[in-house]
Amino acid sequence: MKEVLRFENVSMHYHSKQGETVAVEHLDFSVFSGEFVAIIGPSGCGKTTLLSLAAGLLPPTSGEVKTNGCSFGYMLQKDELFPWRTIEKNIFLPLEIKRKNTPEHRARAVSLAEKYGLKQFLKSYPSALSGGMRQRAALIRTLAVDPDVLLLDEPFSALDYQTRLSVCDDVYKIIRSEKKTALLITHDISEAISLADRILVLSQRPARVAFSHTLDFEESEPLKRRENKNFSKWFEILWKELNV
Repeated sequence: MKEVLRFENVSMHYHSKQGETVAVEHLDFSVFSGEFVAIIGPSGCGKTTLLSLAAGLLPPTSGEVKTNGCSFGYMLQKDELFPWRTIEKNIFLPLEIKRKNTPEHRARAVSLAEKYGLKQFLKSYPSALSGGMRQRAALIRTLAVDPDVLLLDEPFSALDYQTRLSVCDDVYKIIRSEKKTALLITHDISEAISLADRILVLSQRPARVAFSHTLDFEESEPLKRRENKNFSKWFEILWKELNV
């Protein structure tokens, strides 16, 4: 498989009046084409910093983040849809920013929205949609510019539990159907197990990869994984590793 993202001995230090904070130190891992990788770790260990480094929003203090020419789409914790723009106009926003707002690209974005259940909402404003539908619209917006890799920053955390399960399943199917690579940051162990091909467990800050697991489920759908007898086994393993 093609390597689409590589953290090579990466360290990230923040400086303030209070002194230096080492968020990430000597971090090494790779993500390969078509993978769904989840990263979990203790609160405050620097998980979101990893996505900022991967997206090129932050330069590492040392080491190198290699993207191998791949493009990235970033999906935030909240949908951040502009309330004064219709769903269609919200989906077109990345095209405007990246100067790809052509009839061809707009047609592709609309086609994605229609394909994944948003056809009747394209002329609606975000306030008319449920939280789950808004998050689906946010994913279509991210996919509009056809990124190679999706960076997912706890994208379900703002939803209630029942909606989260449903949207998690929806988002997984869309990402798989579009054959995208995904890197997910989450604090939810169950979410990581239900979605990922591989889970990286970070240490306390400064973050390093303490453990790496390739999951062995026959099922691919998140809801079916949760019903698998091995689900609780993986939960116990990861819970212990997070609390070492």
